[in-house]
Amino acid sequence: MTSVEEERPRALLAGASRRWVRMLPWAVAFVLCVALLPTTIVVLTADYGLNGGLASGLAVAQAAPLLLAVVRPLHAWYVVFAADVAGALALLTVDFEERLLWPFPPMELVGYVGLCLALGLRERRRTLVLVWLVTAAANVGLEFAPSHGAGAKGLLLTILGGVALLLGGVLRERYEVQRRLVEQETISEAERGRRTLLEERARIARELHDVVAHHMSVITVQADTAEYRLAALPPDVRQEFTSIAATARESLGEMRRLLGVLRNEEAHGELVPQPGLAQIGQLAEATARTGAPVDFTPCDTSGGVEVPEAVGLSAYRIVQEALANVVRHAPGARTQVSLSVSDPVDGVDGVDGGGDGGGARLTVLVVNEPPPEPPAGPLEVGGTGHGLVGMRERVRLVGGTLDVGPLPDGGFRVAAQLPLTEKDIT
Repeated sequence: MTSVEEERPRALLAGASRRWVRMLPWAVAFVLCVALLPTTIVVLTADYGLNGGLASGLAVAQAAPLLLAVVRPLHAWYVVFAADVAGALALLTVDFEERLLWPFPPMELVGYVGLCLALGLRERRRTLVLVWLVTAAANVGLEFAPSHGAGAKGLLLTILGGVALLLGGVLRERYEVQRRLVEQETISEAERGRRTLLEERARIARELHDVVAHHMSVITVQADTAEYRLAALPPDVRQEFTSIAATARESLGEMRRLLGVLRNEEAHGELVPQPGLAQIGQLAEATARTGAPVDFTPCDTSGGVEVPEAVGLSAYRIVQEALANVVRHAPGARTQVSLSVSDPVDGVDGVDGGGDGGGARLTVLVVNEPPPEPPAGPLEVGGTGHGLVGMRERVRLVGGTLDVGPLPDGGFRVAAQLPLTEKDIT
């Protein structure tokens, strides 16, 4: 249904915003048809002496297609041009005064000029040139017909038709230029709106950075000074405060690196190595200190397997988010974190290996048991739910696969396979 509607031709000036402009071609075509049809019959019979039946047929063929010209001007031109040439040949069979125009009487000139104007408003430049050349060739050829000498006024069809084609073509191209300018302005306005939105988001991110950085700094200072402010702290408590301070400083530094570009468009960030597989053990240790036992199985890379930096960073972020979810939603639950290099055919249960069968892959598996006690309430109120979305996006960027979901016993499982060959990383 849609394709048929798209192929249906539109009327001339159908894209105009004002209704009277859209109706103008139909009004002009109707007036020309109503005026030229009887006029042509009368003039051909009374002035030129042509047979009434033949004159009526020529009048209909020359005037009626002007209504079709509003929608299909080129098709209408085929009919009108053939009728005009046929009328000129029919006039060779009768005697008429030399003062009368030949080969094309005035009524035919008026109709043909209107038709050429419609052609100029619709057709391409190449088509307009071909129409004019055919018109000129027919006009010049008829001028050499016997019993009627050549004259300058006999070439009026070629001259006036060419002017109408040129005028219509200029108007059409001018309209196209204006339409493209409007489209470009619309696109520019949308881009300005998008840029404004991004600038506003950057401003909010900078403000958020300032707020969070202040609180993180306070946490760091309090944890660092706890052993001096509080007397007789046990060694394990002192170590816990030291760990809290280190974690707060690390989080604060990472946040500043990520938002450094927002501070300055020309900033390239700090030249600090991004975390990778080597830092995943530290994540497991930090989570274990919160009271959730974590069993970590590192990846064996003794076989000379190289892990691309992007893959290592993605693995780190996946484990980081998975462990954060354990702390939020299953506090105290035993968790297993394992990294291994496997062929994609082997895969991990429930994980789509991609089906390409090419190259080794890094398998990241984070599985937690149900919490020992149901949590009294969520540790965070109004969570965004962006964690799993971020995991999927990171896996997609490196061309891997991800499978997440709850387990029958009440635990939760996160399994990802990340390609280790450069050709597999998209």
